[in-house]
Amino acid sequence: MKRTHTCGDLTIKDQDSKVTLMGWVHSRRDFGGLVFIGLRDRYGITQIVINTENAPKEVSKLAGDLRFEYVIAVQGKVSKRPDGQENRSMKTGEIEVDVTRLEVLNKAKVPPFMIDDDIDTSEETRLKYRYLDLRRPKLQKILKLRHDAVKIARDYLDKNSFLEIETPVLNKSTPEGARDYLVPSRIQRGKFYALPQSPQIFKQLLMVAGFDRYYQIVKCYRDEDLRADRQPEFTQIDIEASFIDREFIFDLIEGMLADIFKATLGVEIKKPFDRIPYAEAMHDFGSDKPDRRIPWKLITLTDIFEKTGFKVFADAVANGNRIKGFSVKGKDISRKMLDDLSDFVKKYGAKGLAWIKIQNGKWQSPIAKFINEHEQKELMSRMKLQDGDTVFIVADSPSIVDDALGNLRVHLGHQLGMIDDSKFDFHWVVDFPLLEWSAEDKRYMAKHHPFTAPHPDDLASLEKHPEKVRALAYDIVINGYEIGGGSIRIHTSDLQSKIFKALGISSEDAEVKIGFLLEALSFGAPPHGGVALGLDRLIMLLAGTEAIRDVIAFPKTTSAACLMSGTPSEVSEAQLKELGLKITKA
Repeated sequence: MKRTHTCGDLTIKDQDSKVTLMGWVHSRRDFGGLVFIGLRDRYGITQIVINTENAPKEVSKLAGDLRFEYVIAVQGKVSKRPDGQENRSMKTGEIEVDVTRLEVLNKAKVPPFMIDDDIDTSEETRLKYRYLDLRRPKLQKILKLRHDAVKIARDYLDKNSFLEIETPVLNKSTPEGARDYLVPSRIQRGKFYALPQSPQIFKQLLMVAGFDRYYQIVKCYRDEDLRADRQPEFTQIDIEASFIDREFIFDLIEGMLADIFKATLGVEIKKPFDRIPYAEAMHDFGSDKPDRRIPWKLITLTDIFEKTGFKVFADAVANGNRIKGFSVKGKDISRKMLDDLSDFVKKYGAKGLAWIKIQNGKWQSPIAKFINEHEQKELMSRMKLQDGDTVFIVADSPSIVDDALGNLRVHLGHQLGMIDDSKFDFHWVVDFPLLEWSAEDKRYMAKHHPFTAPHPDDLASLEKHPEKVRALAYDIVINGYEIGGGSIRIHTSDLQSKIFKALGISSEDAEVKIGFLLEALSFGAPPHGGVALGLDRLIMLLAGTEAIRDVIAFPKTTSAACLMSGTPSEVSEAQLKELGLKITKA
């Protein structure tokens, strides 16, 4: 038998047609003489009917043996379902196939869980049997969505004269920020390749080579601590162009995202996107990837409490720290929830959370008795407080205050149902700091990566006040997720050397690690810049899921392991010997 249709094809227009279908047994109902089978493939489900009294003897016998997930082929005639038995929620719900021929292509063991979207099965079990998990319609739709989005991106970039060019996977370790995955060389013992964190250096070299518009749908690797929206290997839509400015990148990406959202979700995107300076994002939202669907903004309160009698706030002011807060309008927040929120902010380094509820004109708070009348009036005025509002305040170092309140804002937004999932908030965050101080390494580190160009207006501050230098860097943010980031690059070797000096990277170390890039820049590199979009996170948003593992065919756990294949695994002594390696206990 040869398949003539998929299990999602047939409609009432195909009535009386002779068809051949192949797929998995999704459901089975035996009414003693009539056996109804839901036959499933990735396109849908078709109901097939076996009349065990009229069908050929071998068909009737096989019908009694069928079990869930058997792979079968059937041949028969399409007929209209009896009146009242239609399923209007399915494309194939008006018809069924009366089977005249049946073949079992493969039997199946009883699966560890039902192949259905509504299952209560642990993620560990689903990841162990990922090939079964991927049979579920939800995940098949997501991977189809991923395919569609990638095709739209490719077509869009092709229309804009971009060439897809592959870059090496086996590279040398370069200073890009995160920890590299290393691959030992058998041929050159004692030397290692590094899997690319991004194609950053190579795409810059392609600009030097004259390929003025490059892109690549590319795998990248970072050995970093994982969370729900991170994977050790991930996919980028990587883009670089020459003779452009950041407005070119903004316009290009906005157009591509508009095409993707319109084609996949039917959502029209308003352009141009808002541009929010980094300093403003941190001040108002405590985050460089704010979700503006949540209505609350952070407000600085330090000056109100300069002479306060409340010791926690007084100590914060005396130590040069910051006091900020935000108010939640008209929501009933229980005492238990308030206690839980106090524990929540401690995960972000805050020593505690001050809260104030205003009910019937009175302040309800453990700190109310420490706040004098003048401070109360100032707080009410600045935060525009009304009856029924609740205020949350943190006093600590600026970074801890922003981190704690920024995350609390999002956490509460979800808890209190303040987020409209039908809306999409697109914006660019711009003017990031070029450098940030690392107390651990006691030196400045690149906020993005060391090839990011400084803002030309700030170059004079690079040597004496590097913390004041802005970068020509930008992030694209959707609904509180950083979907991508990029920058205008450094295109002269002199400026690149100055940045390395500011980063504490010696000229000798730079020569060893990326001397080839510095040399390339000296041969007439054009001005250039680019952006990389995280494809996995983008598909998360399109699919409406919060777990990145849902949008990757074979993902890793948060411990960077594949439960299905047992990756990573030990290797033999012979393999280690070939590589000149020896495992030692930590």
